[in-house]
Parts: sequence; C-alpha cells; structure tokens
Amino acid sequence: MASTESLETEQKFDADASTPLPALLDIPGVESVADPVEDRLEAVYFDTPSLSLAARRITLRRRTGGTDHGWHLKIPAGTDQRRELHAPLGQPETVPEELINHVAVYVRGEDLRTITRLTTRRTTHRLYGPGGEHLADFADDRVHAETLHPGQTMQNWREWEIELVHGAPQLFTAAAEPLAAAGARPSQYASKLARALGDAWPPARARHWEEPRKKGPAVAVVIAYLDGQINALFTHDVGVRQETPDAVHAMRSATRRARSALRTYRTLFNKTELKKTADELKWLARILGQARDAEVMRDRLGQHIHDLGLEDAAGTLLAALELELGTAYNTGYQRVIKTLRTGRYYRLLDRLEIFRDHPPATYLASRPARKMSAKLVDQAAKRLRRAHKAAKRSEEGSANDAALHQVRKDAKRLRHAAESVAGIHGKPARKLAKAARLVQKILGDHQDSVMARAFLGRLAAEPDLPERTAQAYNRLHTLEERIAHDTEAKYRKAMKKTGRIRLRT
Repeated sequence: MASTESLETEQKFDADASTPLPALLDIPGVESVADPVEDRLEAVYFDTPSLSLAARRITLRRRTGGTDHGWHLKIPAGTDQRRELHAPLGQPETVPEELINHVAVYVRGEDLRTITRLTTRRTTHRLYGPGGEHLADFADDRVHAETLHPGQTMQNWREWEIELVHGAPQLFTAAAEPLAAAGARPSQYASKLARALGDAWPPARARHWEEPRKKGPAVAVVIAYLDGQINALFTHDVGVRQETPDAVHAMRSATRRARSALRTYRTLFNKTELKKTADELKWLARILGQARDAEVMRDRLGQHIHDLGLEDAAGTLLAALELELGTAYNTGYQRVIKTLRTGRYYRLLDRLEIFRDHPPATYLASRPARKMSAKLVDQAAKRLRRAHKAAKRSEEGSANDAALHQVRKDAKRLRHAAESVAGIHGKPARKLAKAARLVQKILGDHQDSVMARAFLGRLAAEPDLPERTAQAYNRLHTLEERIAHDTEAKYRKAMKKTGRIRLRT
C-alpha cells in the first residue's frame, strides 16, 4: 500500500491534570459537540543520533491505536501547519522506504533510531458547525513519555489540541477565550516530541540572511537566490528517489542555477570556497545529465517519427532508439540513485547550507545591492555578446555548433543572473531574463539537433539496414538539419533584443 498525504493544521494548549474541560459550545461557530471517543495511542519516534530531523522540526513516528494507526511523517508547512504523510504499520523497527525517501536529504546517511516512546490516553470531542459540518477535533491528551536518546528520562503531562477538519483557521481565534477561561495556556512546545526531549530538543535551524534590498548588501541577493535553489534541490531529491516524472530535470536545473549564481557573483566570495562548491555542483549536474539527455533525445525523436508518419516504416529504428536511449536512461537513472546515497552528495548538501548560512564573503559583498548587482549582471550580458560575436566569426560545421553552444551557456547564466535581481531591479531585470531565456531555448533546440544528427548518423551507419529504415533515418536527419537552420535564424533575431537591455545602477 502506498503512502498518503494530508495537511495538518492544529494548535496545542497546556492544561493541568485537574483542569476541567472547557465549554466547547461557547466557542463561536460551534453548534454541537459529539459524544467523546477514547483511545489509547502508542507512538515510537525515530531520529538520527544528532537529531537532524528534530532540528528541522520534522517528526517521524510509528503509532498504534486510534483511527490513523501506521507510520506518520510530519514536515513543517507554515504557521500551525504540517504536511503529514502516512504509511502502513509494517515492521516496528523498519521505516518504510517511501518515508525514508522524504527524509534522506536531511538524514544524510545517518542511521534512524528510536529516541522516544509515548503513551497517550486521548479523549476526542468532535466539533460541528450550524450546517452539521465537521469543523475540528478537540483532543484531551494525558501523556506518558519515555525518552531513550540522547538521555533517558520519563515524564507525564496533559495537553489539549484543536485540529481543523473542515473548519477555517479563524476557529483558533474563536476558541482562545473559552480555553483560556478554563485555565489552558498556549503550549510552549511545538510537539509532544519537543516536550519529551526537553533540554535535549535542538534549536531550530535559524535563518541567518536578510531579504535583498536596493541599498542593502549585495551578498543578500546571492544568498536569497541560493536559498531558493537549495530548497528546490531538496524538494526534487524526493521526486528523483520516487521516480516522479521530470524530477531529474528539475533537480538538475536547480543545481545549475545555484552554480550559475555563484559564478556570476564570484567576486563577492572567497575564491577557494566558491570554487569547491561550484565544482561539486558541476559534478552533480553531470551525473543528473546522463539520464536527462537520454530522456530528451528519446522524446524528441519519438515526436519526429510521429510527426513524419514514420511509425510503420521505422520498426527497426524505433527498436534501436528504445534499446540505446532506454538503456542509457535506465543506466543514468540508476547512477543518479546511487549518487544520492553517497557521502560526497551528502557533503555537498552540507557545504551548500554552510555557504548559505555563513557566506565566505569578501569586502565587496557589503557594497549596495542595486549598484553591485547591476554591474555583475551587465558583465554577464557582455560575456554573452562576446560569445555571440565569436559565433558570427566561426566557420560553418562543428566549429559553429560549438560556438553556438557556448552562446547558449552564456545566455543561461545571464538568465539566472537577471532572475536573481528581479526583486531589486524590477521590470528591466525581468525583461532581460525573458530575453536571455528565449536565446537559451532557441539554442537549446539547436544543440539538441546537433546531438540528434550525430546519434542518427551513428545508427544509420549500421550494416544491412532495411531500405525503409534507412529512408526513415534520412528523413529524420533532413528534419533535424532544417530545425538547425531555422533555429540559427531565430537566434539572430532574439539576440538583437537581448543586446539592447541594460540594468541601471
């Protein structure tokens, strides 16, 4: 059975053992309260020896009893909200793989162990609105906690919890006065696990950087952009492990964006630390690229075969495509999965977070963001124009293809640079990013055509090809030549627009 996901929205309150229940019908909007339901819940919580999940306010537990028994993974998703993923009970000490996939990017190779056991006597009161809608559940919990790591402690407490079902967050505000009148206090703990761990509960990973401002430090622009790419990388790490469509491409894009930003703003950082980080990002992008490139080629040629109506004539060709490209994709994907389990990958994640949280900044990093970023982004634009001029001077054939590929890479870097400053340069930055993206997209199609023609040429060189298959190769090759010719014309037109945009200091 696959895992399921929901969004949990709740608030917790501390109550003394002898505190009477609040007058739940006094909560504005609550029309009726169902008869109470009692459950005994046994929960075992898991984390690494360093409490890496707790530091990110993530909880992983296996719970028996109640209506939602099974494995639960809770990940913060905003104020009073957490994403909650469920998996079947399975084995007591074996965390389901589908949940491990969601935390591997945080656990980073450490073992998961039992850290706390909780026994809860829960009395649940369902709260209903005027139309009979199930607004929320009010839970009266009496908890016994046994902590096993990092120290061994035992404690008991009582707490109340309101969890929304179909009600709106305004219900929390409405319930505040009746609960306070009964003697409840908003809980100082984020979760039962936090209370059980007490002083051992690790501090939350704090945000160390400031929002980019025009007159703020230039380093804030880079770090904010890098943070976005780190978060994207973490998100798509899960997708890659679960074979989510397009996850490899999205993870590769986040990796390239992060590296591109570091290279654009390289003068703001210590050269040695920046190079180490950029080199490791390049390594990861290269690993991700093998599967992605095979996927793109397979989809591209498959679409061409369909557009040209060659399905019936290209049986041998289709088999060759699937054999080579399908095998290349599968091999590349397995290499990606293997890489995501290596110490080198986990060290890269550590390095990225350290770079973000404690930037190895030079004196230039404190310069005003608007002026410094305009200068560095315009340098990226000049680099693109130089590559464009070199492409115009290049000879036809492989030299021209290589020159245009360099233009594409420089357009991509300019696009990412312009995206990073959209918040402080506004419309000009957005226009520049859009124009650079167009150049990148056009030349991406051109480069795919270059690779496709080389691939088709290699397959067409096989001996004893059926005549109809050879004809299909020729038609595909001719189509790719036409695409390459058309993209060069489109590219020259797009570059005229890109070259006219500047950022003002």
